[in-house]
Amino acid sequence: MAVVAATALATPLLLGAAPNHGPSHGSGHSKDASKEAVKLSRELVKNASAGDAYRHLQQFQAIADSADGHRAAGSLGHDASAAYVYRQLQRAGYQVSYQTFRFPYTQTLAEKLAVVSPTPRDVTIKAMTYTPSTRVGGLTAGLVNVPVDDTSGCEASDYASANFTGKIALIKRGGCPFADKQAAAATAGAAGAVIYNNTEGLLSGTLGDAAAGRIPTGGISQAEGEQLVADLAGGEVTVSFEVRQLQEERTTRNVIAETRGGKAANTVVLGAHLDSVTEGPGINDNGSGSAGLLEVAQELAKSKSKPANKVRFAWWSAEENGLLGSEAYVAGLTEQQRQQIKLYLNFDMIASPNGVQFVYDGDDSDGVGAGPGPEGSAQLERDINKFLDGKGKKHEGTDFTGRSDYGPFIEVGIPSGGTFTGAEGIKTAAQAKVYGGKADVAYDPCYHAACDDLDNISMRHFDVNIDVIANAVGTYAHDLRSLTRPVKPVPSTGTPGSGGGLHDGHGHEVTE
Repeated sequence: MAVVAATALATPLLLGAAPNHGPSHGSGHSKDASKEAVKLSRELVKNASAGDAYRHLQQFQAIADSADGHRAAGSLGHDASAAYVYRQLQRAGYQVSYQTFRFPYTQTLAEKLAVVSPTPRDVTIKAMTYTPSTRVGGLTAGLVNVPVDDTSGCEASDYASANFTGKIALIKRGGCPFADKQAAAATAGAAGAVIYNNTEGLLSGTLGDAAAGRIPTGGISQAEGEQLVADLAGGEVTVSFEVRQLQEERTTRNVIAETRGGKAANTVVLGAHLDSVTEGPGINDNGSGSAGLLEVAQELAKSKSKPANKVRFAWWSAEENGLLGSEAYVAGLTEQQRQQIKLYLNFDMIASPNGVQFVYDGDDSDGVGAGPGPEGSAQLERDINKFLDGKGKKHEGTDFTGRSDYGPFIEVGIPSGGTFTGAEGIKTAAQAKVYGGKADVAYDPCYHAACDDLDNISMRHFDVNIDVIANAVGTYAHDLRSLTRPVKPVPSTGTPGSGGGLHDGHGHEVTE
């Protein structure tokens, strides 16, 4: 994932760096600090509410309705969302700033695939990010299947068995990045590439960057791909294929707010991405995390408590383009500033309508996907689990897949964690029994879609996760000692909430 260079960090320099990411002596170690942490966390959990946070969601919806139906980074909808959050925090008394950076903006203009013959039908396709475009109206060409093996479509030899010149290559996912597949197809003469999933669900992918794109490329579901393979087994198949995407450099900005007091050497950071995709208003993804964070920040400002540690809240932009806002922020930190950040907690999609209560697996006790987070991540997971257990709320682990804004923090060794209620992953029967909802249906059926609106929110999940945020802010604002207490790994009985594969952003898969 390419790191976008940040402009000068808008927040003030933090002096007196600690030698490592453990809490420094002084703030966060006294018995009084422990008492203050318990008192503040209880106050924030009591006062922060999903009902109040819902008013922020209504504002995000109204903004999207007035701005082409979305709040994507680089658009008027995101600019207005950022200005709304900025004003709310400024009124609350925080030290607030923007961090501006440039990024490659993409917006899909057309994504169509249809079988023309022998039996006409439409096929749902998703344009890959940074795909080259077909001409307006698309092209009509023969479909050719690439033989399936462990690295389907990755090598030139995969295209030796047929003539791909001017044709559309049908390629199964797996074995190498999507960019490599379409590049190999282009070298073989293909005019376009359609990559079908190797697991359930529509394939939403990226070529990584605009320079990698060789031919128009889109993703389809496993079921659609296998049906096309079956059709080809019976004879020639002709398709109509149109993929067009606007790509240009634009400017966007993160919103950063921090308490005016508190020990800078013990800085606590919590974040949520504010941008949506261009397909919809993004009320669950990620208006929910943004609104929950804003609600807790406002309640902290109303409290008479004076945090011993500096608390910083961040609303990231361009997460949907590949975590670019959080990458810009982390890239703009000095070594001294990085050392002062003792933890990062991420809240992305915390109100999925068919959701599950996922907690990031900081110690890798589930043994799924990526390894453990930096030292201290296990403690963050344990603290969240302990709070949920105390509330009688079921939960399970989810892997650090790199799909959200904890990624850049983990890369520089900052302890990370947070919660998530699921995206396009499919709820199992066992999960439905524990959490309710419907088995064999996505955690968020409106993920990255126009229907991700105010009707796409579980107030029950929203309330639980706002309490998680409130408890964390109240605790770590005064007391960081739990970050150094040993953790006994306990495997989760659940499953990872977001599927496998490498990603360059939330839901934008780049490879197997």
